[in-house]
Amino acid sequence: MDAANSLNCEVGAIVKSLLIKIENDFLLCLVSGDKRCSLNKLKKISEKKNVRMASAEEVKSQTGYTIGGVSPVGHINKIQIFIDNSLSRFKDIFAAAGHPNAIFKINYEKLIQITNGDVKDITE
Repeated sequence: MDAANSLNCEVGAIVKSLLIKIENDFLLCLVSGDKRCSLNKLKKISEKKNVRMASAEEVKSQTGYTIGGVSPVGHINKIQIFIDNSLSRFKDIFAAAGHPNAIFKINYEKLIQITNGDVKDITE
């Protein structure tokens, strides 16, 4: 909410980068700020039962970033990325740039391109 106010944009235009642990693998979900990532949808897509949010330690060890500053790009490990299809509602979107106080502006198509992410319906 604070980020949206300071950027003069809708909350939905803020990209949340959420690291999910699926069995022994990790998945980064880029989700619209006004939506919730659906673990049930991720279970169906992955056909796995053990799906949960990654811990703060796992986020740091997998991405190199701390929670609140996870960028959609530049991770220390290769991570599969799903992009919330509802982000396509916005002309410009804003994502973390590696630090909780740093962001960058990008459009939806460019986000897909730079992350090589798969667009999915992953929110509720």
